[in-house]
Amino acid sequence: MADRKHRILILGGGFGGVYTALYLDKAMTRAERERTEIVIVSNENYIVFQPFLPEVISGTIETLHCITPIRRIARSARLYTRRIEEINTEKKTVRLAPDFLPKPLTLEYDELVVGLGTRMNYSIVPGMREHSIPFKYLGDALRLRNETVRALEEADTERDPVEKKKLLTFVVGGGGFSGVECIAELNDFLTAAIRDYSNIRREEIRCVLLQSANRILPELGESLALYAQKILAKRGVEIRLNTRLKAVSADSAVVQDKETKEIERIDARTIVSTVPAAAHPLVKSLPFELERDRIVVTENLNVPNFDGHWAIGDCASVPQIDGIKSPPTAQHALRQAKTCATNIVARMRNKPMKRFNFTGLGKLASLGQRSAVAEVFGVKIKGILAWFFWRTVYLSKFPGLDRKIRIAADWTLDLILPRDITQLQIFPPEHVQQEHFHAGEMIFDQGDFGNKFYVLTEGEAEIVKDDNIVATIEKGAPFGEIALVENSPRTAGVRAKTDCSLVSVARPAFKKLLTHLPGVRDSVGGIMQSHGVDPSGLDAPDEDEE
Repeated sequence: MADRKHRILILGGGFGGVYTALYLDKAMTRAERERTEIVIVSNENYIVFQPFLPEVISGTIETLHCITPIRRIARSARLYTRRIEEINTEKKTVRLAPDFLPKPLTLEYDELVVGLGTRMNYSIVPGMREHSIPFKYLGDALRLRNETVRALEEADTERDPVEKKKLLTFVVGGGGFSGVECIAELNDFLTAAIRDYSNIRREEIRCVLLQSANRILPELGESLALYAQKILAKRGVEIRLNTRLKAVSADSAVVQDKETKEIERIDARTIVSTVPAAAHPLVKSLPFELERDRIVVTENLNVPNFDGHWAIGDCASVPQIDGIKSPPTAQHALRQAKTCATNIVARMRNKPMKRFNFTGLGKLASLGQRSAVAEVFGVKIKGILAWFFWRTVYLSKFPGLDRKIRIAADWTLDLILPRDITQLQIFPPEHVQQEHFHAGEMIFDQGDFGNKFYVLTEGEAEIVKDDNIVATIEKGAPFGEIALVENSPRTAGVRAKTDCSLVSVARPAFKKLLTHLPGVRDSVGGIMQSHGVDPSGLDAPDEDEE
């Protein structure tokens, strides 16, 4: 359109993207603002302050206090809270997914800033997508908190010691900043929370931190890392070094010692993954040159050979003046945003661009219970002084005066009030989901309540009745329908013969499909006949519907 303003389109609502919009507005003159449109595309309308996510687990700060609305930071930008479907660098267009109305939207742009960050790489660990809790976004922290409280509630009334042990075992994969801060706050919360659970003792709580390297916090110096390791171990955290997470199922984690290659299974109901990261799928679809799945940019943050295209943040391979690539931290993303905005305005004015010359101020990690480690300008700090420094620095960096006040109030109240143990039932169960089981694990036991219908998608399973193997289930075969149709206990158990992947359909969804979707009843009847069962139970009234 001839009348369209010069559009700067920013993809991503993290620190890099949002602050690019903020710095653009500050760098432009009033006349430039009038003929320029700044647009942000983000899945959410808020920015998450990642360092405070662990404190959401423990309840040290309120859930919504670690986020700030994007509109209050980049006030002059136009915000689209939609998923991005396609980026066309030749036509300079971005297609967005439909929102409330089933109509897609295509945006043209003159300048494109890619700040899409990274995603969890579930592909390298079987079962991680299906059964682990990622720790990257606000919803992840809230989900982990709810799952932790749920485990405590169930463990307090569980009479089976084996099952109780699973419920009270918490495994965190990854010994970097996210993993260490996560396990520290999780352990603190559990220690405080069990005071309200009369049937749980502190020695029954098991928190395990898995780290594939020979020490935790490899980003810090060895002395600080060893100090952090000692502090966590003293508080009861079990740290497993040189140990890789190999697979995850609904009630266990399979780990391998890197040196001995020995495989071990840790029975646990709550497994958290903080690593590894992978490129955003859209980044891989772009025609840009990639280096370790990050977009290669110049020292000015523009993409070589693609006029008007820029990349910042975790998805960009940004060269620093010290010869290394910028690490994926908020402090680097903020400085990249300022340099990027400065250079976009310089390009609009046909002025020389500036190079990115930031190398980092320091690194901080909270260990909970008024303890932390820090390395700032080469000076190493630990203990309560580092903890005070950690809180002071991050509070000063948090966007928005109102949020600063709320967080300061939360920290003050936490000194005198008990931690909240309320479980919020805001995550509805998925009725159709993928599941993973290790070889030898029971998918369900004989006598269990029939709560799911299964289809085996990978591997083999075996039917076990009265401790005897009576049949083998192969890839593509359905099973588990009899107990759902007849509203009876399982007549046999099913055990994974090899590592298995399957799709499960929960009882409510199965009943609705059976009742309302044409052909499903006949198909299930055929499956029951193939299993040697009379399908007449399909015509019985559904107790769930009465």
